[in-house]
Amino acid sequence: MEVSAVYHRPDSEMAYLGENGAFEIRLKVKHDDIAKVELLYGDPYGKKANEKDAGAWEYATVVMDKAYVTKYHDYYIAKVKVKLNRLQYAFKLTDKKGVRWLYDDRKIVLADPNSLATLTGFRMPYLHEIDRIDPPEWVKETVWYQIFPERFANGDPKNDPEDVLPWDSQAPTRQNFFGGDLQGIIDKLDYLVDLGINGLYLCPIFTAHSNHKYDTIDYFEIDPHFGDKKTFKRLVDEAHKRGMRIMLDAVFNHLGDFSMQWQDVMTYGRESRFASWFHINEFPVSYTKTDNDEVANDLTYEVFANTPHMPKLNTASREVQNYLYEIATYWIKQFDIDAWRLDVANEIDHHFWRQFYSLTHHLKQDFYVLGEVWHNAQSWVNEHEFDGAMNYPFTETLSDGLIFKNISLSDMVSRLNEQLMLYRTPTNQVMLNSMDTHDTARLLTLCEGNKELARLVLTMMFLQIGAPCIYYGTEIGMTGGLDPACRACMIWETDRQDQNMLSFMKSLIELRKTEQHILSYGTYTWEVDDEKRWCKLVRKEGNATVSAYFNLGKTAHTCPQEGKLLLAQNLTEDKLAQNGFAIFRS
Repeated sequence: MEVSAVYHRPDSEMAYLGENGAFEIRLKVKHDDIAKVELLYGDPYGKKANEKDAGAWEYATVVMDKAYVTKYHDYYIAKVKVKLNRLQYAFKLTDKKGVRWLYDDRKIVLADPNSLATLTGFRMPYLHEIDRIDPPEWVKETVWYQIFPERFANGDPKNDPEDVLPWDSQAPTRQNFFGGDLQGIIDKLDYLVDLGINGLYLCPIFTAHSNHKYDTIDYFEIDPHFGDKKTFKRLVDEAHKRGMRIMLDAVFNHLGDFSMQWQDVMTYGRESRFASWFHINEFPVSYTKTDNDEVANDLTYEVFANTPHMPKLNTASREVQNYLYEIATYWIKQFDIDAWRLDVANEIDHHFWRQFYSLTHHLKQDFYVLGEVWHNAQSWVNEHEFDGAMNYPFTETLSDGLIFKNISLSDMVSRLNEQLMLYRTPTNQVMLNSMDTHDTARLLTLCEGNKELARLVLTMMFLQIGAPCIYYGTEIGMTGGLDPACRACMIWETDRQDQNMLSFMKSLIELRKTEQHILSYGTYTWEVDDEKRWCKLVRKEGNATVSAYFNLGKTAHTCPQEGKLLLAQNLTEDKLAQNGFAIFRS
């Protein structure tokens, strides 16, 4: 046995309290190195009754399941019931040669009577319900739809910017405007209901200088080109009537340079009452312009990326904290929003986010906090900071395996499994899974116009653990490269929409909802054939199973019929052709 590969960490995603007193425990070992893992668990204060073992720890034993397999590791999982809110446990491992080992909080040793008698288990001293990671249930059953408000629909021409262009008359740039607004979203709510959407994720709607609104001027006001608070309240109310939740985008990492606070710094320098609100290294604040207005050199203050128009807020300042906390709670108390999506969330201190989480959830117990983290998000979601994160590592893995094909299918599955093991199961269930956003090229462009491949990728995404999110226009086959090309005006003329793609997306969303319990909560196993580029994903909950076959290879293969056919592509009788998939319910 590879002793150095055996790993467990208590009070983490590897050992945590779930619902109804169930405690989940995970153990990581070298891939294909272990024949059996047993969990020894019990009350740390329990004693064996007979005199021979007096003083020894009393434990029960359960065989752990090998639940997730990656290229380098296997993960064993067990769930046990905890009666007295305290737990002690250890692991007994049997390697492929039949040798038994004992792993506890102090050591890994050969298992024998002496080692069992001196067992020092991992300890969970007391399990507090208030510490349990418990994301809102409704998110697990949500299909999100992301809207870039300036480009979705123009419902009220009276609030258009002075330099507004006719809808979709030009390619999108970082400077042009087309008049999208909140009334336009209200006008299209029934379209979204018909599509099957029950969660709206809106890019920033607060007063800002740009078309993207990530350079906030005033967090307490709706951008006048989008409407007003009365219009926004109507949007929230109409969405709620239709069973939709509303998630707003907050940019608390930085302000726009047209904000009152930054303008005060520009005017008064070190004497400004807002000087401590920012990370300023030298006064007066200045920078050297480049050919690209969004990039600067020789900045004397800290910013988002190298953008001089987005000075970074000092969230360690008590004044800044109070200001941002007031914003966070204002839109919940006054307008009953359901979630915050937090921009550049990984560049703000943990102290700030812990208080932010507490305040928002105090106002609304089932509130959802989503952080923009493009990498491992353990530091935030394993604590009470974010409920979930934008799952970009997931996006990258599916893209690498299915679109770019620069990794094998088995490597793709390995990375997906490894990703799931970073977080608690309830957290995985509320991660936001997407294949394109306002910050990435559109899916169909990545697929080089191959709509069969795009549909296969979307299907794979919808079958995964986590809440799927569609970027506006993906459902009608819109294309576009990196920002700003991915931010084109939504196409509303039906003769310009891909109606086949739209019909498919409705079916895919309906499948997700019909099989919601399995796809949100079920187990997750794979079978992969790299040579044939063929894989099978099985989701199971209780006696119900959803089985999905995917063929990425050039040769058609026989597809087993496993119950009722739910959705398929390129399936002829029992043959599945390239970019084909078939999903069955049994």
